[in-house]
Amino acid sequence: MRFGYRRMFGTRTSDDVFFSAFRAQAEKAMAGAQELRTLFTEIDASHHDLEKAAEGPASSRVVARAEGIKRLEQEADSIAHEAMRRLHNTWITPIDREHIHALTTNLDDVLDAVEAVSERIVLFEVRVLRPEAIPLCDVLVRSCEKLMEAMRLLPGLKNPERLLALCKEIDELESEADGIFRRAIAALYRRGNDPIDVLKWREIFDYLEEATDRCDDVANLIEGIVLEYA
Repeated sequence: MRFGYRRMFGTRTSDDVFFSAFRAQAEKAMAGAQELRTLFTEIDASHHDLEKAAEGPASSRVVARAEGIKRLEQEADSIAHEAMRRLHNTWITPIDREHIHALTTNLDDVLDAVEAVSERIVLFEVRVLRPEAIPLCDVLVRSCEKLMEAMRLLPGLKNPERLLALCKEIDELESEADGIFRRAIAALYRRGNDPIDVLKWREIFDYLEEATDRCDDVANLIEGIVLEYA
């Protein structure tokens, strides 16, 4: 540990600029993941409701959810850009500049992947969900919940043991997501599936899996910070 660093970590006014940005980015990612899960459940419900299904795949509800996720992604981009601007203009940072840059980028990438999923749901006119879509999205939501908790504990390294435990839990969720993803792809390529649907859902699943991967990347960065500074 750097001499005197633990005492100063996250306690200066200038430090809060970055930690507040991390928290805000995690909150946006969480909100986006929840909106995506709601979008999925609405499509699933519409599939079992003939009147709603007649509205078509790009119903006003689904489009509105996707637009909401797009707004969240744009707000998160603004937070990331401001954090980078502050990083460029700050002489002394609470943690290594590389850590700040990597955390900001990977947190932003989570919501980018979520937005890419919702965009393709509308663009591809998805009428029926693959059975693995909601379980995979549920894992993503749980990962984002743990990221939010971790970001609240990061300033001052409050409860480093809990931080490390959260990182382990996010890693386990990423492994769970990988298992669902592999089963989804195996089922997708079975004989008899519409080739166009295969192409559509391969892309959707790729972005869903990428979102959970980026959550795990953030967890790995947090783990490194805890081990270096706690």
